[in-house]
Parts: sequence; structure tokens; C-alpha cells
Amino acid sequence: MAGQLLGTPEGAVLDQVRVLEVTRTIGGAYTAKLFADAGAEVIKVEPPGGDGLRSWSASGSPAGGDSGDGAFFQFLNAGKRSTVIDLDDPVGRDRFRSLAASADLVIEDLGAGAVESMGLGHAVLTEVNPSLVMLSISPWGRGGPWDQRPANEFTLQSWVGSTHSRGIPGELPLGVGGRLGDFLTAANAGALGLAALMAARRDNAQGEHVDISAYEAMTTSFIVYAHLYAAYAPESRTGSTRSIEVPSVEQAKDGWVGFCTITGQQFKDFCVVIDDPEMAEDARLSSGDGRMDNRDEVWSRIARYTKAHTVDEIVEKATLLRVPVAPIGDGSRVAQIDHFAERGVYVENPGGFTQPRVPYQLSSRPARPVPPAPALGEADDELLGAHGEASRVSNPLSARTEPSLPLAGLRVCDLATFWAGPVASCLFSALGADVIKVESIQRCDGMRYASGLKRDNLWEWSPVTHGANTGKRSVTLDLSSDDGRSQVKRLIEMSDIVIENFSPRVVENFGLDWEEVHRLNPNAIMVRMPAFGLTGPWRDRTGFAMTIEQASGLAFLTGDPDSRPLVPRGMCDQLGGMHAVFATLLALEHRAQTGEGILVEVPLIEAGLNAAAEQVIEWTAYGQLLQRQGNRSPYAAPQGIYAAEGQDQWVVISVDEDSQWPALAALIGHDDWVGWASRADRQNHHDEIDAAIGSWTAGRNRDDVVSELLDAGVPAAPVINGRVSIDNPQLVARGHQQWMDHVVVGRVPYPSFPGRFNGQYHRLRRPAPTLGEHNEEILGAVLGLDEAEIARLAEAKVIGTRPTAWG
Repeated sequence: MAGQLLGTPEGAVLDQVRVLEVTRTIGGAYTAKLFADAGAEVIKVEPPGGDGLRSWSASGSPAGGDSGDGAFFQFLNAGKRSTVIDLDDPVGRDRFRSLAASADLVIEDLGAGAVESMGLGHAVLTEVNPSLVMLSISPWGRGGPWDQRPANEFTLQSWVGSTHSRGIPGELPLGVGGRLGDFLTAANAGALGLAALMAARRDNAQGEHVDISAYEAMTTSFIVYAHLYAAYAPESRTGSTRSIEVPSVEQAKDGWVGFCTITGQQFKDFCVVIDDPEMAEDARLSSGDGRMDNRDEVWSRIARYTKAHTVDEIVEKATLLRVPVAPIGDGSRVAQIDHFAERGVYVENPGGFTQPRVPYQLSSRPARPVPPAPALGEADDELLGAHGEASRVSNPLSARTEPSLPLAGLRVCDLATFWAGPVASCLFSALGADVIKVESIQRCDGMRYASGLKRDNLWEWSPVTHGANTGKRSVTLDLSSDDGRSQVKRLIEMSDIVIENFSPRVVENFGLDWEEVHRLNPNAIMVRMPAFGLTGPWRDRTGFAMTIEQASGLAFLTGDPDSRPLVPRGMCDQLGGMHAVFATLLALEHRAQTGEGILVEVPLIEAGLNAAAEQVIEWTAYGQLLQRQGNRSPYAAPQGIYAAEGQDQWVVISVDEDSQWPALAALIGHDDWVGWASRADRQNHHDEIDAAIGSWTAGRNRDDVVSELLDAGVPAAPVINGRVSIDNPQLVARGHQQWMDHVVVGRVPYPSFPGRFNGQYHRLRRPAPTLGEHNEEILGAVLGLDEAEIARLAEAKVIGTRPTAWG
């Protein structure tokens, strides 16, 4: 079917796509869910006895067998089909190869080299089906010295440096609760996998093997570009010391309330909210580092106000002052919030529980009701007839020597700011689009000022601005002026995609809402990424990633059970950004099918709610409220962080497969505990196991302990500073960092996106642009203005290269 469309105008966007899913993890299942939700036929290939998630419940509620499939399994697998194939058996492998001959995409997460060892690797499958795309997800990615090293989401948090940075200095570090890294990896995988699939069809070319590294996906998002800080701002404390945000989650009279003060102005306004404007004038407390150093004093001053008021009262006042704020969601409450109820964010699963809907909306493609998950092997009889089915490809396909560029020839008008929107348009650039970043000298992208650094030309030093804007060109246009609006409208007329992530009122006040964009350019796709969506009571609220983590329930699961919830710290920006890329690619496919540009709405909160879905599902299916467990987890036992020899030296251990337990029991001198063979058994004895592990690690060198565990096949990691991982041998071997010279900062290790296409990363093409770097190029060569007109715009400060606030 190479060269054909992926779907039909009257059906679903991907209703002509067949996917084979061979996954065993939450992240793998969610990746395939993205395709199923978009209409693809997803055939879940299960081992005899079925996917282990069929019997999974995070609360330990009965699931599987006579109890019926677990509710979380039903969420992850709604709308898929199921066939049972034993891939350990030659007959089963032959059957899989026959199915692959008529497939468009294979999604697998069995581990680096696993499918190749079965004779089911991409090279083998494409001998029969040259257009087939394979999407492989593994902890480390393929190749490099660590690709066989045991790891899971919790240990990867520590390897990237996230765990080291969270908590109180001198106290136990804290990991992120839930499986946020799995969902983040899945969002990256879905976007990159769909891009490869579109390229194979559009270019009439051979399908690619897309190799996704969870470690790389988490490296940029869980530690906020710490490698860039390490390269050119080593004096900064960001990512190098243990801390929590102050203010963040605070105790109110009737519950928890969350704040986010990214900018200095937001902290000043927060001080007004809590009736303590004097705190805003205290130089000691003007920075996040200063507030962390004086946290007990600040917390005391905050509590005087928050403990005297209800969550609703605090939220109302903070909202009026434009301070990002949210009630802290949990499984029992979040689906009842008025904003989500009015927008229809939560829907009923046929299994009898509540789940979040698909986290994006396409204006001309209404979402379908949630279909049921498949019974084990329900498609066996039908798919047995596929044995020997011919490949969908009949004509010779062109070979690829470099990663595909499915967006080549497209132009993007990028109005996005901070992180979530810019990282989405950054991937558009890596996939071949000409992305033109539009800012103004009156109102730069606010992330330019959020680095915490002290530099001349401060606005050019932000690591997030660098990491999320590679490959783009920059033009400044004052959108509050008639001239600026006129030129941006001309740019929109020439663009295929317009993307923004302001609160809805901002672009609407500029006269750039969907109706105007569509009038200017009926072929344009407009991607809108407001924090809380385009409608509903929270529509105009300001929100950042931490606000999303607070409202969605992600923060509720992070931290000690007897202390305040902690924000995971920004991962929702990339999570939302990659969902936006997936949705935009669907919109481009819709345009190819219909000739119509459409509105794409990707509220940041809805990506977060999908990552936190298990909490609402457990509550509505079983009446169980998932709680914070510190560093323990329902997914692994034992799991924890244990002190080693020396100051602040810690070892992370996470046993998420029963087969790993005997080796750990032997290492800690308790072969007699091998009988605690199930996770539930070990959960019941967790205190005893923790004490034994703690005795074993105490007084021993951290790295020696980790090596011994890894050699025994037990997932483990040292708690390390995220900046140290800039020299990680796995990143170096895979070539993940693309070093480029920036005109202001110098040499910068820009991170690749976390997927290699046939062994190569997409080139980032150019470093992040300086403010207005390409004004003359874009205004002249793209918009056709002459030198005199460009000079007039500069004189009127419609364009420029230096923020007006700096003179």
C-alpha cells in the first residue's frame, strides 16, 4: 500500500493502517493505543496465557481470570484485537511473519535484540514487506555498551539524574511516583513512529526501523536540559542540588493546593495572594534557590494564609492575579472537577469504569465512543486465514540512506512559547519543516528569562530555549501593532501549520483565532495547546507543566505518604508536546485525504490526565485510592533507595520481574527468602527486605554495589547528579548529543530526539536562533519586503534583536 493514504475521509484518520503490537509494558501498550484511538487496526499479539497486564491492578484488586480483565488493561487496549502467538515456537514465529507481510507497522518492546534473535527483526520482515515500519522501544535503545543492561522506569529516573534533584538536601532522594517515564517514552514513540509511517507512504520508500530509547526520552524531560547547564553554566545549581519548589503544593484548610511561580512576577503576585507583599521585597527570597535555602521561614509565612482558607478561596484569588494555581487532584476527585465535567474530558469505558478521553481533538474528526478491549485470542480464527497472505507492496521501493523527512517542504508559523509548544515545533523542524519562530522584542518567549543564570544578553542563555528551538529561524514582530499583525497574517497565509500554546485569550486578542486563521488560509492546520483547553471554567487560567502535574494527580503520587505531594517537575511539557506532534501528523493526513485544514486542540492537562489515568480507573473500577508510597511502588517489590558508604551516596534497586528476585535474595544473604516468589509476597515483607538490603549496602562503595546488582540481572542505579550523565557512555556511543556552535553561548551539546531511524538520528540542522536572528531573511526572502520597509519596521520597533526591557 505504499504511496496510498493512511485512512479514508469518511472513516477514521488511520483506518487503512494495520499495526502488530508485541508489547509487555505499559509504555508499549500506550504507544499502540495512540494508533488504535486514531482508527488503526491494532492486532495485539499475546503469549499463551495472555498479556500480564490482564491480571494487573495497582491496588491489588482482583483482576484476571474469573475476575475479568483488569480495568487498566482495558483502558490501554480498548479497540484493539487479540491473537495468541507463541513466539518461542517456530510455528508461532512463522505465523507472525505471515501477519507482518500485510502489516504497516510493528510495535515491540521485548528488549534490544530480542526480535532479531527470534528471526523477526526488521531486516527479515522487510524482505517480504519492504514498506513495513518497525517501532522498537527499549530502556537504552539498540547499540551502545548498555543496551543489555537491566533497567526499568524507576532506575532510569536515577540514571538521568532526576532522583538526585528531588527532595530535601541531606535527606533521602525521592523518585517520581507512577509510571510517567513510560507515558513520556510512549508519546515520543507514537510521534516518531507515525512520522516514519507517513514517510513510507508518501515517499514510496522502504519502511524504517525506529529505535526508541526510554533513557534518552527521559534525559531531556526529567532533568530539564541539565546537559546544557553542565556545558555552559556549570556554576548554576539547577539540576545539581536536591530541592523542591517553594512555593508548590501547600496545605489549605480543606486539602492541598498547588502553585507555580516560574517567573519573578508570578512570585511577586503570589505574595499578594497570601497577603504577604513584604516577602516579595526580600532579596533573599527572590529566587527559587533562595527560597529553598530559607524554606522553613517561607513555608511558615505561606501556611499562615493557606491554612486559614479553603482550596476554592485560594484558587479564586490566585486566578484573579494570574498566578498559576490548581487544586491537587487524586483518583477520587479529579474526574469530578467542574472544568473536566463541562468539557467531557472523562468518559465511560465499556468495562464499567471512568477513563480520560483521547488527549487531543480534531475539529472535523469527532472522537468515537470508547470500544471494548479484546478478549484473549478473539481474532485467532479470522487471522489464521492470513497465513501466506501476500505483501501489500507490489512495486519496488526506493532505499533510504538518511532518516526520512515527512514534513519536508512544509512551513510552520511558530507562535509557541516556554516548552510544550516549542518542543513540538522543534520536532517539526527535525522532520523537515521550515519552522519560523515568531516573538517580539516587547514580549519575548518567557522561557528566555527563566534560566536562573546571570549573563550579559541573558535572553540568549536559557537551556530550555536552546533545547526546544533547534533548527528554527527567528523573526520578531510586535503583534500589538498593526504592522506586526499584518506581517504575521501574511506569514500564516504561506504556512501549512500554525502552532501556539498561550491561554486562549492571548491570540484571540491579537485577532488570530481559528476562524481568522482559517479565513486567511483554508489549507492551514492550527494547533492550539492551552493549558486547560479552549472551553470550560478554567479556559483562561495560566498553567505550566507543574500546574498540570498538580491538577492531574501526578503530583499526588510523588513524595512521602506523611508529607506534602511533590511535582514531578516539568515532564508534562514534553508529554504534551509529543502528543501535539502525533495529533498534528493526523491533521496533515486528514488534509491529504480531504484537502481541508483543521483545528487541532491539545490541552496540556489532558495529556497529563492520560498519564495519571490509572488513579481514576482504580477508584471508579474498584473504589481504591492510590496513595504516595515514597520510593516504594505497586509495580515493583522490593523497590527503594538505600544508603551506601559516604555522604549522600545512594543506590536505587527496583525488582519489577519475579525472575530477578532470587539473585537479589542471594546477594543480600537471604536465599531462604526465595519463596517470596510473587510481587505481592514481597510487598507483604517489604520492611524486612528493606532492612536487609540497607544492611548490605551500608559501608559498601555505591558503584561497586550497583555493578554487582547489574551483573546479577537486577535493575539498579546510582543516585547521580544529572549533569554527570552528559558523559554517559551510552549517550556517547549512540551519538545522542549534536554539538553545534551558537553565536552567543559557544559550543552546545544539543540533544537529539530519542529515536534513531535505521541507526541515525534526525539532524537538528542549526543551533537555536538568537532573538530576531533571521529578521531580514524572513521579511525579505519569505514575505517579500524591500530594505526600506524593513528599516521602517526596525525604526518603529516592530522588529528588533534586543528586548525593549533591556534598552
